[in-house]
Amino acid sequence: SCCFGAIPTLSLISTHSCCITASLLFLLNCKELLAKGNVLSGWYTIYPKGCTAMRVLCDMDTDGGGWIVFQRRADGSVDFFRNWDEYKRGFGSLLTEFWLGNDNIHLLTSLANELRIDLRDFENNHVFAKYKSFRILDESEKYKLILGDFINSTAGDSLAVHRNKFFTTKDLDNDPASINCATLYKVAWWYSKCHDSNLNGRYWLGAHNSTGDGINWHASRGNKYSFKLSEMKFRPVYQ
Repeated sequence: SCCFGAIPTLSLISTHSCCITASLLFLLNCKELLAKGNVLSGWYTIYPKGCTAMRVLCDMDTDGGGWIVFQRRADGSVDFFRNWDEYKRGFGSLLTEFWLGNDNIHLLTSLANELRIDLRDFENNHVFAKYKSFRILDESEKYKLILGDFINSTAGDSLAVHRNKFFTTKDLDNDPASINCATLYKVAWWYSKCHDSNLNGRYWLGAHNSTGDGINWHASRGNKYSFKLSEMKFRPVYQ
């Protein structure tokens, strides 16, 4: 049950029980916020499960808006070479780069959602990819990536090879390769043997000599070009 009173200060990227006022609507996601007239992109509080509040970044501008952004790379200010528990909980900055947290992503994608990935290079060229459905399973299933059909794109498809793969971090190797791909490429991802995309990779400034350890999307710029900006986002398709 919910209690009534003041809304407490919300911490960065976390879920917790909170008190709500009688007039506060239980909006489940950014698409519902947009439908209620919240047209500005930014951080909002949603209630995806009862009185559990979650702070999320809503993209209200791209492709009709209503997207929850769960990954953002923008300037290299946040270290993404993190362990399992950090990716489980989420980390980063409201202002720059973050990972929303695998537990949060699992909760938010339990119903039908579509996936969009937006990438911008250092020449300010923008490309995107969209997928019909997206969810990740819970921790007991190693946050397995359940990905629907590739819809359309200017970036090409570099995520299909990661479909039905488990999440791998430097301290927990769940990939099918003989090595730990997360250790090799200095990041965490739904690795296969090893990747066609690596959007949590190291923040190189465009072209780099190393192979596959940047913010790479192979179908667009290969595995030796790191994008300036990456955003991964989803929104419901049931309404």
